[in-house]
Amino acid sequence: MTELLENQDETPEKPVLKILYQDEYLVAVDKPSGLFVHRSYMDKDEIYFALQLVRDQIGQYVYPLHRLDRPTSGVLLFGLSEEVARLMGQAFTNKTIQKTYYALTRGHLLGEGLVDYPLKEKLDKIGDKYVDPNKEAQEAQTYFESLDTATLNETVGKYNSVRYSVVKLMPVTGRRHQIRRHLAHLRYPIIGDINYGDNKQNPFFNQYFGFKRLMLHAKKLNFTHPITQKPIEIQADFDQQWQNVFERLSLNVAELSD
Repeated sequence: MTELLENQDETPEKPVLKILYQDEYLVAVDKPSGLFVHRSYMDKDEIYFALQLVRDQIGQYVYPLHRLDRPTSGVLLFGLSEEVARLMGQAFTNKTIQKTYYALTRGHLLGEGLVDYPLKEKLDKIGDKYVDPNKEAQEAQTYFESLDTATLNETVGKYNSVRYSVVKLMPVTGRRHQIRRHLAHLRYPIIGDINYGDNKQNPFFNQYFGFKRLMLHAKKLNFTHPITQKPIEIQADFDQQWQNVFERLSLNVAELSD
């Protein structure tokens, strides 16, 4: 499922989210780019939210266990009881849940490494109005691995070619916009990032590929089941827009979809 259409003259059809995993304790879905996880002060014109959609699809209340930004696609996990939500919350706090993301970035980012760069908390004007704006930067670490690069012989600004990288990312901490800010810190911002990205490359990408979105995908979650204690791995496939980009840039999707 690709990015949701904006509400125009009539109410859009209610989306049906793909369920990636479900048992009596947990449910995971593939969240499309453009969908909020739950209501917030930013969503005045929005009609549908992942929490509401999942609740309606499975017929019971669900508890969001982590956050994906509205423009980020991929694995989104919910608990089906307060106790499971509490146990999974402890797992996230204890960093025993492995999150794997993929991003398309500007430039040729090579090799692998750890970005260890503290981040000042990003505050919402309304939602965080009582939070101290002078709070010290918090520790933030993200492992990255460059998987492939591509070049288009197109002129953008003063450059006569456009370079891209597909990067695998595994955040250790979970700060707001951490991956996006860490890649911008490395000077390889994510394509489609309107907050930390390239204001020349983003419009070119939109025109060349025919769509507009943040190219960040939550590909995989690995964790120990809070009740059965069995290892769980949940994956979300790249959607059609991602696959179109891979094809036009001659990138091997099979190798990138471990």
